[in-house]
Amino acid sequence: MARTESKIDLTGLCAVVTGGAQGIGYAAAARMLRSGAQVALWDINEGFNDKAVASLSALGPVQTFACNVSDWASVQAAAQATEAAFGRIDILVNSAGIAGANTTVETYDNAEFQRVMDVNLMGTYYTNKVVISGMKARDFGRIVNIASIAGKEGNPNASAYSASKAAVIGFTKSLGKECAGHDIAVNCVTPAAARTAIFDQMTEEHINYMLSKIPRNRFLEVDEAAAMITWLASRENSFTTAAVFDLSGGRATY
Repeated sequence: MARTESKIDLTGLCAVVTGGAQGIGYAAAARMLRSGAQVALWDINEGFNDKAVASLSALGPVQTFACNVSDWASVQAAAQATEAAFGRIDILVNSAGIAGANTTVETYDNAEFQRVMDVNLMGTYYTNKVVISGMKARDFGRIVNIASIAGKEGNPNASAYSASKAAVIGFTKSLGKECAGHDIAVNCVTPAAARTAIFDQMTEEHINYMLSKIPRNRFLEVDEAAAMITWLASRENSFTTAAVFDLSGGRATY
């Protein structure tokens, strides 16, 4: 279904999008460029980074920086390079994440569980941590962390992913309250599944399970996520912080 895209003004702002080379991150980066922002893509996959910049550059100023969000030194280096290129970081959209294995807790590989937590939770902690001091110094900032409906409800055979995304929700609420004395909004969104590359990490049985839980009877489209994310990152979102915005197609029960 064709949708009319309304104007969300991000003129003069610099946005970092982690995991911005594909999926929801890529859609958010494109929407922000169309809204007037400068965009820095942080992604671990340099090949995807180069392709993303090639396709996004017609929309506005965009650069890519290699970044492993689960490594503090890598995140610091990406932040320093971005600030050198753009002068500051006004917006962070933390979209980098992995699904992990689809299996029961008793058969889950311990190292795999830790890897999911390192990327999804520690990656959120590191990327949020690295931008906060600059945002406080300028008394302006917008952070949008990508959580998941799995973090609210828990998906069977996805304990690591569900736990990591629940932690992202709690972390966002905590940081939002810490920054409430400044013009800094820290919020998260809880998408239902979108048909992106992350599906490649899931079993067909698990994909079908997720679809069966969505009252709209379809998966989220990445442009729908980008619209909400971009508004949350705008100056218009001047009051709401430490909040969770539903993108579940009616699945969420709270």
